[in-house]
Amino acid sequence: MQTKQRLDLPLTIKSVSDSGEFEGYGSVFGVEDSYSDVVVRGAFTATLEKWKAKGRLPAMLWQHNMSEPIGIYTEMREDDIGLYVKGRLLIDADPLAKRAHAHMKAGSLSGMSIGYMLDDYEYDKEKGVWILKAIDLWEVSLVTFPANDDARITDVKSLLARGETPPPSKVERALREVGFSGSQAKAFMAKGYSAVSPREADADNAMQSLKSLLTRF
Repeated sequence: MQTKQRLDLPLTIKSVSDSGEFEGYGSVFGVEDSYSDVVVRGAFTATLEKWKAKGRLPAMLWQHNMSEPIGIYTEMREDDIGLYVKGRLLIDADPLAKRAHAHMKAGSLSGMSIGYMLDDYEYDKEKGVWILKAIDLWEVSLVTFPANDDARITDVKSLLARGETPPPSKVERALREVGFSGSQAKAFMAKGYSAVSPREADADNAMQSLKSLLTRF
């Protein structure tokens, strides 16, 4: 079972108008983020086609809060650089959007985070990064900090508690959050993660061991 995930990105703004319109890049291809994720060109192609068929685009949210939309996106497309976005903050109708606009103009709002389902990915052992190849985009939020303060270790524990196998990207991130170095987390993923695969006979015991490991920190 796939679960909704978040990817935190620097918000590269090309321009912000006084009327609340802005444009920039929500994701840049080929750049490794702080959690060793690399989005490759074409990752958004299928999801953008689906949204086009619906006649709309993903929601523009404030801090991933589903009850706080702050504007609309008017354009999203891939180009040679990354995921280009163009949108409009509803500054005349929404005080929160007006506040976000002021921070964007001042440069104090510097993050973007996407809510998505991961359709296709692979681990590049040589480079030690996760290659995100197909992203099912749900929403795109403006966030105060690019780093996700929503503890990923909590997500992993919840999945384990339900008897589900967490995706490898979440496990590596959770290990880093509880104190593992990048090299230690990668070593676990390379040598130990196969033990939690549902195909293994001792999968239940292995997942319980992983849960206990994370709980101790």
